[in-house]
Amino acid sequence: MADADALRESGVSLPANEEPAPQPPTAQPGDESVMSLVDHLGELRTRLFRAIIAVAIGSAIGFYVATPVRIFLQQPLNGIPLQVLGVGDAFIIQVKISLVIGIILAMPVLLYQIWAFVAPGLTPQERTTVRPWIPLALLFFAIGVVVAYAVLPFAIAFLFSFTGDGLEARPAAGQYFDFVTTMFLVFGLIMEFPILLYGLSRVGIVTSQRLTSSRRMIILGIAIFAAVATPGGDLISPFVLGITMYILFEATVLAIKRSGK
Repeated sequence: MADADALRESGVSLPANEEPAPQPPTAQPGDESVMSLVDHLGELRTRLFRAIIAVAIGSAIGFYVATPVRIFLQQPLNGIPLQVLGVGDAFIIQVKISLVIGIILAMPVLLYQIWAFVAPGLTPQERTTVRPWIPLALLFFAIGVVVAYAVLPFAIAFLFSFTGDGLEARPAAGQYFDFVTTMFLVFGLIMEFPILLYGLSRVGIVTSQRLTSSRRMIILGIAIFAAVATPGGDLISPFVLGITMYILFEATVLAIKRSGK
């Protein structure tokens, strides 16, 4: 059959009961509802680049305040001096502290970049539901860092309690600050645990009933993760981390249940 538009242009009328065949929808320029794999990879690269730039700027700021921060982090040692064993260890410690400060300062930008990458794949209702949790993620991260600093003196006291009888506490500065900064990052990131679970519930991957029925396995997983993730080998850090994760888990299950999932 001849094309309907061509027939109209030539002056030939169509029968009343014959309509032109519907044309398949074409993608409009700037339509982000359908993205190819290349588009997704390009978007991911852009988000990662912006996140790296934010961390670099935060680290540059952190480099100027790293010395007072280092002195502040040494307070839980109660006057025990730290040893610099290598020629470049003091500089490396300065850089590590600056990097951790940079990550903390860049956390709002990092969370926004994650949200901007994930949001297009959600429905409008899911975006409306999850969006208020993004600022809370920043608050939870800060709470995790505060909890880590509160736990730090007890963890150090436990570890140093085994000194004596020929063992003298002379910790290396590099190992100490690796221990401290790792604790801060682990506790801060673990506090994002409820936001992850709640987000998964909104997209239908988990439900409160499924989480409740799997409570024993989740508690076992929390215990194993807390023991592996915390540095230093003390008993205080994994215990506090495990208890914190369990409380967050139960609170998240309750929030998911109240949301109807």
